[in-house]
Amino acid sequence: MKRQVLLKSKYMVMMAMYFLSYLASAQTTVKGVVVSTESGESIPGATVIEKGTSNGTVTDIDGQFSMSIADPASAILKVSFVGYDSQEIAVSNQSIVNISLAPNLQDLDEVIVVGYGSVKKSDNTGALSSVKSEELNAYPALNAVQSLQGRAAGVQIQSTNGGQPGAAMSMKIRGGSSINASSQPLIVVDGFVGGEMPPPQDIQSMEVLKDASATAIYGSRAANGVLLITTKSGGIGKTKVDVNSSYSFQNASNRLDLLSGSDFRDYITEVVPAYSYNPDINTDWQEEILRPGHIWNNQVSVSGGSEAVKYYVSGTHFEQQGVVDNSMYQRYSITSNLTFDVSDWVTLGVNLYGRRSLDEGVLTQEQSGGSSDTGVLGAAARMEPDTPVRDQDGNFTQSRLGDNIDNPVAIANGIDRERVSDRFQTNAFAEFKILDWLTFKSTLGAGVTSYREGEFRSSQLVRGGDAGIAALEFDKATNVLTENYFTINKEFGIHRINWVNGYSYQKMVGENMTAGSSFFPSEAVSFWNLGSGAEFTPSTSETSTRILKSYYSRVNYALLDKYVFTATMRYDGASNFAQNNKWAYFPSGAIAWNIGDEDFMQAIEPISEMKIRASYGLTGNQGIGAYESLATLVAQYSNRPGEGSLILGSLANPNLTWETTSQLNLGMDIGLIENRVNLSVDYYNKITSDLLFDRPIPSFLGVDEDPATQLQNAGEIRNSGIEAMLSTKNLVGDLTWSSDLVFAMNKNEVLSLPDSTIQYENAPGHFNISTGFMLLQEGQPIGIYYGYVYEGVTQPEDVLLEGSDGKVGGEQFKDLNGDGKLDDADRTIIGNPHPKFTWSFNNNFTYKNFDLNLFIQGVQGNEMMNLTRMELESFRGTTNVSTAALDRYDAVSNPNGSIPSADTDRTMKVSSRWVEDGSYVRLKNLALGYTVPKSVLDKIKVRSLRVYVSAQNLLTFTNYSGLDPEAAYQNEGDGTNNGDSNRNLGLDYGSYPNVKTYTVGLNLGF
Repeated sequence: MKRQVLLKSKYMVMMAMYFLSYLASAQTTVKGVVVSTESGESIPGATVIEKGTSNGTVTDIDGQFSMSIADPASAILKVSFVGYDSQEIAVSNQSIVNISLAPNLQDLDEVIVVGYGSVKKSDNTGALSSVKSEELNAYPALNAVQSLQGRAAGVQIQSTNGGQPGAAMSMKIRGGSSINASSQPLIVVDGFVGGEMPPPQDIQSMEVLKDASATAIYGSRAANGVLLITTKSGGIGKTKVDVNSSYSFQNASNRLDLLSGSDFRDYITEVVPAYSYNPDINTDWQEEILRPGHIWNNQVSVSGGSEAVKYYVSGTHFEQQGVVDNSMYQRYSITSNLTFDVSDWVTLGVNLYGRRSLDEGVLTQEQSGGSSDTGVLGAAARMEPDTPVRDQDGNFTQSRLGDNIDNPVAIANGIDRERVSDRFQTNAFAEFKILDWLTFKSTLGAGVTSYREGEFRSSQLVRGGDAGIAALEFDKATNVLTENYFTINKEFGIHRINWVNGYSYQKMVGENMTAGSSFFPSEAVSFWNLGSGAEFTPSTSETSTRILKSYYSRVNYALLDKYVFTATMRYDGASNFAQNNKWAYFPSGAIAWNIGDEDFMQAIEPISEMKIRASYGLTGNQGIGAYESLATLVAQYSNRPGEGSLILGSLANPNLTWETTSQLNLGMDIGLIENRVNLSVDYYNKITSDLLFDRPIPSFLGVDEDPATQLQNAGEIRNSGIEAMLSTKNLVGDLTWSSDLVFAMNKNEVLSLPDSTIQYENAPGHFNISTGFMLLQEGQPIGIYYGYVYEGVTQPEDVLLEGSDGKVGGEQFKDLNGDGKLDDADRTIIGNPHPKFTWSFNNNFTYKNFDLNLFIQGVQGNEMMNLTRMELESFRGTTNVSTAALDRYDAVSNPNGSIPSADTDRTMKVSSRWVEDGSYVRLKNLALGYTVPKSVLDKIKVRSLRVYVSAQNLLTFTNYSGLDPEAAYQNEGDGTNNGDSNRNLGLDYGSYPNVKTYTVGLNLGF
């Protein structure tokens, strides 16, 4: 018995020892580093998985990993990274396992995102540019569109109002594809068409689709190009927490040179002798309204997962205090991506994005600019310097010259403008792997955007009219989308096929209402008590619904990995088009030849890969609202109750259809010296036909318009050009240097119009310009400048033209027809706002733990119409003027003056005097960073830490005399049928100043 107990005790001890040894082995930690066999550099982001389990991790920024292994004796690590051969390494009880991965040129050609899926890069036949996360986050930006500027060939991006917080961005891909409809590209976020881009920190990559082969699968909305956004997602491994925070200091990059002090006294008393100059006041109005600004940008993300569930959740806060008083923008957002592998053949996922923004703006870029509608910057330029901010009674002063305008401090403080906007979008999907080569994906998405915008103008302002004026606007847009498509990915022998077939249904509903009133007993509540106003503005409300149904198919066929053929077809039906044109086909075809894989190319060692591409196809532009093809009725009211009537508001057009763009693209991609040098070049020619125009119709038809018009299809425009991108790895090793050189040249031309020439103008109303100074003309680019040819100051020996100043010392213009007078016959084309080419040069350097980014961007050959200078150098005695007045002509004191004399009788004439070269070269970003070594971080249990300093818009080289060569007056470019971004090009007046930015920041990972 005793012996049995002893044996049992020994057995239990042995079992306990075995169990303890098992527990000990379960706690074994294996560390290591993953490096490239070619360069010896570490590989961050490589996946390390214990084979046969869900246990895994991802290498950090130094390529290092650490993970617990249950059975190190038999465990096998599977290591993989895109562009490298995967490795399987036996742990064999080692605590340190270092792995080297060999580059795989075939894997470098892995996959790229295209519409409704992805294809191998070698199988791509379209023209596209890819922009990665690190490029989009090179410096603090309002949104990813701002970050994209200069980084993709053929993409022109410009703020519509300088450095204004929250300013919209105007973007064109391969030039403006319309005249009266929007040229903004279609945005697709994680498959949601018409989605809103999340902040740059949440974007993994962005593909810019440019030619018809790449965009035709989006059919009637793809004529302006497509932006495909892929947001970040979780991966297998431990939970990672990343914190990205930066603080930026901002100042106005430039100021106008205006007269002050005795210089203003001499000028104003010369032109307006009765003016009473106040020598005790010398107000710098720009100084009064400008201040240091800042950006405070913070993001926290949590990501991770297993083979079954992957997650990514991110929250951001962006705040910008503008450099002009009382301008501010603030945004809070959250992004979440969840993926569930329910089984080997079912995957579920959901993408969520929510955002609230607050925009407190000031009035700029005024359209009138007269007594009742002067903007802050316009007033700062025009206001006389010998007027104080407030009078002796403490009230805001007003101008004593010209129009009775409010001073800029009063405008900045007396107008309360606030816009609160909310966006929520979600896109859920279910993907079924029916066979190894056949999948079905179904998505259901919804996006809701709403905003409330209020404005109150104090009774102390001229615009307030001694009454106080308030208005409120509410708007809501709902977008519901479902996509359902099959994808075939099949390889058989020398053949490979990728085939997508699907159906889409999208419904968009808009709601809007406005209300307003004036004459308030109290102004304490701003626009929040409209009912207390004694006089009401007529309220408005409206709703609209648009539905788009689509069938689409794309087949991509590769033969021998060398010859690739792509055919795409989309059949769109849109409710907003006319009865006879509800549906239309948008086809495209493309071919590509991977010539670098041919046997005869193998002997040419420097060439790593080479591909030539060609494509042609049709895409569309839905540039009209929901009911613009239909007849509408307008209510006419009578003073007699019950005797109102309805009259025709617009005339129906049953044949109205969408604008259609045909595009030919020829391209070549080449890689040299084991792909250390990569060049992509494209030539394109695209023609947009059936342009949308409001055409005059006979007044006897009874339409309630003056003049009466009908929306019709007429006219063609062409954009053609060359794009090139050269990427190089100049140095490898401890010191690395990589470069990207982007070049694009686009020629815009009007081929036909309803009328051979259309004149129009866009200048502040107080300029009193009665004739158009911009042209749409067959054979010319859109928006060219039209006016008189300025020849300098009129000298005593010059002919005094009838219709000009008619005075020595005045403006002298060229008499083109030689009839001795100045009239419309002497006007001609005087400028072209389109650049000859755009370019950028991005350089990244690393040395051990230091990194340096140098990003230069340039625009060459465009001309600007400087309307601000036109106002400040006309010298009519109605405003303050620029320091150019110091060299104004005077028969006695300055007979050789290069600037015309002051003259109260002068009228403002559009001429070549105001047209300037708008070319510039800008140091867009300069950033220096330091990554703390892993050995230091291990001691404080931090995964990664990088600190950096940077500067944006640090240097600008230009001959343009205005505040900034990127100025854009009334160039919003937003909305379904807003053609301002196409027509109003290169104009500069009263815009918010651009800014120089200095940033400090950190990227922290746990």
